[in-house]
Amino acid sequence: MKNKSLLSGLLLAAAAALLILTVNGFAQPTAETWQTLFNGKDLTGWTPKIKGYELGENFANTFRVENGILRVVYDGYEKFDNRFGHLFYQIPFSNYVLRVEYRFVGEQVPGGPGWAWRNSGVMIHSQSPATMAKDQDFPVSIEVQLLGGDGQHARPTGNLCSPGTHVVMKGKLITQHCTDSRSKTFHGDQWVTAEVEAHGFGRIIHRINGETVLEYEQPQLDPGDNDARKLIKDGNVALHGGYISLQSESHPVEFRKIEIRVLPE
Repeated sequence: MKNKSLLSGLLLAAAAALLILTVNGFAQPTAETWQTLFNGKDLTGWTPKIKGYELGENFANTFRVENGILRVVYDGYEKFDNRFGHLFYQIPFSNYVLRVEYRFVGEQVPGGPGWAWRNSGVMIHSQSPATMAKDQDFPVSIEVQLLGGDGQHARPTGNLCSPGTHVVMKGKLITQHCTDSRSKTFHGDQWVTAEVEAHGFGRIIHRINGETVLEYEQPQLDPGDNDARKLIKDGNVALHGGYISLQSESHPVEFRKIEIRVLPE
């Protein structure tokens, strides 16, 4: 009887923990500890969506894991052909700190746009990949843009771009597509640590190598964007959370750490 009671108690506790984890469709805090989203072995928990292909089809093995590194590569492409891709984590989040370590390597694939040289990004507060059109370039989301230097000129990283979205910065609605951060420039193939701290519809902070480089708040859908307009329900444009994804934009990039610390609301 004691064993049965103990087993019942454990099952109830596990069910309660599961409910806490997924309240309102967003991951909820079970403990304020770092949890890895990338196991260093394979793409378990992640799903690719590449323009022109069905959800889950990893064209030319664009996203792969080798030697403990999550790599975004194009050795199976003859040319890029605007096949923008995103690798989505399996569940959405709302309040959290996300930390990635990344670096740019190699050469851009032929046909990649000039602006995409040493350019990638981490998308947050994103629409579900299941709601994306087959030929959609980018998910409606907030992008933490990652850029690499050319060895000479200033080129900040940890910038903000906003496909289908707007934000508020210093009390002003920001409608331009990209806003530069105040970060340093990182040349060559050095590893860089990027963090984004998100508080639902509240404040969002970008950090590079531990230094705060950009802040804004009130992420919201852009009613003037065709893809975003489909996501607006009853006139409510506020974004309280969403999916996380990593970009493929034609330049090889590597990630060796992807981890999250879920915050209380």
